[in-house]
Amino acid sequence: MNDGKVIRLNLPVLTEERRHELVKIVHTRAEECRIAVRNVRRDLLKDMRDFEHEKMISEDELETGEEELQKLTDKIIEEVDGHSQKKEKDIMEV
Repeated sequence: MNDGKVIRLNLPVLTEERRHELVKIVHTRAEECRIAVRNVRRDLLKDMRDFEHEKMISEDELETGEEELQKLTDKIIEEVDGHSQKKEKDIMEV
């Protein structure tokens, strides 16, 4: 319905089956996000190792960078998991 200022859509109530389908989609998207984060980590590790090989950074800086990158990756993956669980709870709520 369109009243000139606002468009109103009537959406049917979600069934239990549809809720489970949406949860599966959320899990799939979360896994895709985790994979993307790990791919970025892999690329950055490769770049850092190249920098160390070209003597642009020292071995100590490389090790420190790898540790910080791993901590950041773990933090982001935890955030993704948290958002995924929150969304799952929202979807399953009646």
